[in-house]
Amino acid sequence: MAFAEYANYDGMGLAELVAAKKIGAAELMDEAIGRAEALNPKLNAVIFKDYDRARAAAANVSSTGKFAGVPFLLKDIFGMAEGMPTRQAARFIPPIPWFQDSTLVARFKASGLIPFGKTNVPEFGLVPTTESKLYGAAHNPWNLEHSTGGSSGGSAAAVAAGIVPLAHANDGGGSIRIPASCCGLVGLKPTRGRISAGPDFGEFVDGLAVDLVVSRSVRDTAAALDAVGGAVQGDPYWSPPAPASYLESASHEPKKLRIAFATKKLDGGKLHEDCVAAVKHAAALCADLGHIVEEASPPLDQATLIPAFMALWCGNLAAGIDMVAMLTGQKATEDQFEGLTWGLYEAGKHVTASQYLMAKGQMQQSARMGAKFHETYDMWLTPTLGLPPVKLGTFDMEERDPVKSFAPLIDYVPYTAMQNVTGQPAINMPLYWNRDDLPIGVQFVGRFGDEETLLKLAAQLEMAAPWREQYKKIKL
Repeated sequence: MAFAEYANYDGMGLAELVAAKKIGAAELMDEAIGRAEALNPKLNAVIFKDYDRARAAAANVSSTGKFAGVPFLLKDIFGMAEGMPTRQAARFIPPIPWFQDSTLVARFKASGLIPFGKTNVPEFGLVPTTESKLYGAAHNPWNLEHSTGGSSGGSAAAVAAGIVPLAHANDGGGSIRIPASCCGLVGLKPTRGRISAGPDFGEFVDGLAVDLVVSRSVRDTAAALDAVGGAVQGDPYWSPPAPASYLESASHEPKKLRIAFATKKLDGGKLHEDCVAAVKHAAALCADLGHIVEEASPPLDQATLIPAFMALWCGNLAAGIDMVAMLTGQKATEDQFEGLTWGLYEAGKHVTASQYLMAKGQMQQSARMGAKFHETYDMWLTPTLGLPPVKLGTFDMEERDPVKSFAPLIDYVPYTAMQNVTGQPAINMPLYWNRDDLPIGVQFVGRFGDEETLLKLAAQLEMAAPWREQYKKIKL
């Protein structure tokens, strides 16, 4: 294989070449590292390098998994890997190498993926753009002046630019789907409890957050879910049973589905015309494929949900910072954090136990409402974002007032946090680009526990409206 062809393959495609001995895993790793070195000065996607150990692992590939020999990148949030630091873009967290692989990372490695670095994130993953004081901004390969989204922005930039075919990502309010939308990728947020946070954590952010990948193909996403899915003893959440193989299931067309779609925000507010166009385009595709499509949205109350969501996020942030302080012997002071982070930390310190428990109750009630909606509809189709990918510097990271700081962020991401609340699976699909050649993603939301139908529909749409050729427009 000519190295120039590397980016034409998804992860499974590269693994198939290795298995057929058409190329070696060591050659793939050299290519990935070479691309990272050439492109990272423009993208700032990779913030920690582990090249020597990756090259050693590639020289001794023993896995027979679906991704055997494929280069991979881990996100700098919860991608806990032996020998690598995880700082969450926080100056307050020292660069201490972790002492063991998490269950997730061990499963990634067992599938044959070979991590060679960590990717850029915003501080503590709090915002839908990747711009921190510690690491600097990640740049969108489609237009370097624009945001990659967040918080998995470095991973998304690396995949879109062809450094790796898929990369680790996680999602506590949209952080898989948002950067997938900004960078033109497939991004599945699995069902709550589908993937274990063990052995170091029981849950992430009260069950709001879950891991998987951003990728260029539906089959890579399905195979990744096969590789890392499944709870372990002691996990606080367990999702409904999975099929024998998501990858195999995705090769079959879904039944005729009833799909609701949204062209307005839940509060009735307007969306950017490009986002409305993307939804209507996706709805038309679904109708052409024989599905029933009509405009409708679940009766979720943002006025109730947003304060509850913020109480849990702020409380968890405060607990996390206090835990780091205790473990490292530091004292948290304002000068060590970005203004927005410090404002949320202080707000979290004032969340009472009563407020925290009431917030959990409100979120659980919302999950009931979401489930009720899906008694009628198989899917809910929305824009992933309320605007096209914004320019870097759009959001004020130094605003300490949580209400002021999050108002424009919520306007930008009006839908994605809802699925973190309800625990439902949701997938971003790269089906539309605007006149500026910026990707405008749409998300499909499925029933709790039903990633299988989401992936079947995603594969059907990928076949009907393939996006592979779009990546050739990226010029770096």
